[in-house]
Formats: sequence, C-alpha cells, structure tokens
Amino acid sequence: MKIAVFSAQPYDRQFLDEANEQLFSSKGSNETSFELIYHNSPLSLETAPLAAGASAVCAFVNDQLDAATLSSLHANGTRAILLRCAGFNNVDLGAAERLNLFVANVPAYSPEAVAEYAVALLLTLNRRTHRAFNRVREGNFNLNGLMGFTVHGKTVGIVGTGKIGLATARILKGFGCRLLAYDPFTVPAFKELGEYVDLDTLLSESDVVSLHCPLMESTRNLINSTTLAKIKQGAILVNTSRGGLIDTPAVITALKERRLGGLALDVYDQESSLFYLDRSSEIIHDDYFSRLMTFPNVIMTGHQGFFTVEALREISEVTLRNMEAFATGTPCKNDLVGGKGVLSPRP
Repeated sequence: MKIAVFSAQPYDRQFLDEANEQLFSSKGSNETSFELIYHNSPLSLETAPLAAGASAVCAFVNDQLDAATLSSLHANGTRAILLRCAGFNNVDLGAAERLNLFVANVPAYSPEAVAEYAVALLLTLNRRTHRAFNRVREGNFNLNGLMGFTVHGKTVGIVGTGKIGLATARILKGFGCRLLAYDPFTVPAFKELGEYVDLDTLLSESDVVSLHCPLMESTRNLINSTTLAKIKQGAILVNTSRGGLIDTPAVITALKERRLGGLALDVYDQESSLFYLDRSSEIIHDDYFSRLMTFPNVIMTGHQGFFTVEALREISEVTLRNMEAFATGTPCKNDLVGGKGVLSPRP
C-alpha cells in the first residue's frame, strides 16, 4: 500500500523509514513494507492531487484537511488519513465520516518531551538566558536587565491536565511550586500534586500560566481580552499546545500595558504559513508576529516541543501501526471517526 507523506522533513523520512522497516522485519514473514512517498509541500486542496493512487496520506499539524481537501483525496483513491500528531483540529471529522475515511492520530507520544520544553521556555524567559548567551558572545558581562525570579515557591497554573499537563505539573512540583489546575475533566493523579480551581481563580493567583489543552471551539481564544483582564499582574504565560488558544492581538495589548510579565510560545495561531521552513531571507508579512518579536519579554520557537528522538520514534511507530490496523481490518484504538475500533480496508 502506498502512503503519501506531506510536510515531510528529513527527520520524518529517517524515522518513518526506520519504523517501516522494523514493522515488517519483526514479523519474520515475506510481507512487503508500506511504500512511503514523501512530499515536502504541506497538504491542502492544491496539493491533494499529489496523493493520487495512494491508499493513505500522512499529515502533520499544519496540513489542511478540510471538507474540500478530503473530498479531493477520496476522489483520487485515498481511504485513510494518518495524523502523525495528537491534535486533529485541522481535520473536518464530519466530512471524513461522510466519506467513510479512516482517520487516526498519535494521541500520546513522549508527553515528557513537551513538558520539559514548556519548563525550558519558562526558565529561559524568566532568567533571560537567551539574552545572556548573546551578551557573553559579544564580550558583554553586564548583568543589568537579566534579573528573574526564583521559581521555587511560586504558584503555577496548569490549564489542561492531560498527559502533557500532568507531566509538566510533576516537573514543577519538583521545583517546589504550588500547583493549580483548570480542566473540565479532572484526573486523580493531579490531585496528588495540586488543586483544581476554576479558570478565574487560576488566572488571578498564578505567577505562571502554562497551557496544555487541545484546540477546539470551546478553547479557541481561551486567552483573550476578558481572561487577560483577570490574570495576575506580571504573570508569565507559556503556550506549547496550540496557537489558537491565544487571541494574539489581546496578548499584544496585555504586553504593552505590562499586565503580562512575559510570553513564551512554541506555537502560533498563524504558524502554518511560517513554521518548519527557512524564511530567514524573506520578508515576514505577518504584522502580529513581527510585533511580538519586538518585545524583550517574549520568546518564540517554531513548534519544536515534540522534537526529541524518543518522540519522533514513537510517532512514526504508532502512525504505521495505525496504517497496519486499517490495512488488515483489525481494531485501532486511535480511530477518530468510527469510534468502534474495528475497520475493514476500504475498496
């Protein structure tokens, strides 16, 4: 079976090829591996024809899988959508169900990778290590402007206590922080670390707010002018989840008014037109992005929280196991459409 892999970077090829080889070599049979066809371009209605003849497409976080794209894929023979990520806000699941498409994601891969990165962003922003590094390279050892605060003893608000949020909480508990959390679905494991509160209480009491919830209609622009008005003066906001959780113009206003003490982002609402490509020789036309980059108390990275050997290996292995389930009609626990876990191969 052919799988068209979109938004393919060199590391995607490396780990998917390794997983593909290991999946079939471990069977000790004469079965042939999946045929992986790599495309550097992101998946969209315009690029969907590249998948013609492929039984499945493998997509990433910024690929567009709206109704029109899914219809185009289906018309050209695609019957499976493999997401090599946890989030699926970029997929029209209703359209996929109507087209009888198989859709599966990688719901949990090395949650510690993203959790560790969230804490790294917090520490970098707070202690200005990125600025200190540049100063020392230039022979400037002045400490003015580099002062931060001691994280030990501070109150940290975790918005979303899934596996990543819980892993982040465990790390920060080790720092000696008081932990608050907001999540409509509570988990006993967090209650051993901190306290569940409503969102208003979390925002008003937390010195640091870290976002770890999925992007859906109920969470889109969760951080907006109204919620930012309730946030503790000088708090740091960290987002390693999805850019759409934040209303960017509202956050810019909060930074200008000094209500926010700092902003650390690994995701951005309009990242699909920027991230994962070298644009260093181009003019960036996104005015909100450009404005954010002018603040000395803002740091942004290009959605790399997941980017560890362990995470990439697990993503690749689970993605191809999802494909194997589709190909053989066996139960797939990561199915996002059928929900029953048993799906036979599509004609």
